[in-house]
Amino acid sequence: MPNTKTSVPFVGTTEQAAKLQAVIQRHKGQRGASMPVLQEAQEIYGYLPEEVQVMVAEGLDIPLTEIYGIVSFYSQFILEPKGKTHIAVCMGTACYVRGAGDILDDIANHTCCKSGGITDDGSVSIEATRCIGACGLAPVLTINNDVYGKLDRGQIEPIIDEYLEKAKAEEAAEQE
Repeated sequence: MPNTKTSVPFVGTTEQAAKLQAVIQRHKGQRGASMPVLQEAQEIYGYLPEEVQVMVAEGLDIPLTEIYGIVSFYSQFILEPKGKTHIAVCMGTACYVRGAGDILDDIANHTCCKSGGITDDGSVSIEATRCIGACGLAPVLTINNDVYGKLDRGQIEPIIDEYLEKAKAEEAAEQE
């Protein structure tokens, strides 16, 4: 089945598939098994592409429509992969009125990645999030779980460039 739900091709390993099958077997036949299996599947793969949803549905003998209904309803489930550098901009009221929309646009332009998307090479992903609870620091963004607050538009590019340069250096070191 071709992947029509994510923007990058799914690449799973046989090790990941084996881990998922073990999880499915551990929960098979249990009432309400789909939630814990989907949560563990997301831990294994980092997100829940259509291919993983099919494996879960077939393994638990549950219709794919039911699995998709669960993952599309609960916000804890991620349907798109995150980039190596994942940027999340808080769009809660305090952040928004202090310029988060412009900051999000600047990030998208600087990284050539639209909000809600991921670059073709998987290096950057961007999302607009709901309030993250740091209103006193508005506007706020996170990069790979590091929090930055009280930002202005001039601070954005240097912060992002630091992460992109670090990711390139790590990738180069892995190839040696």
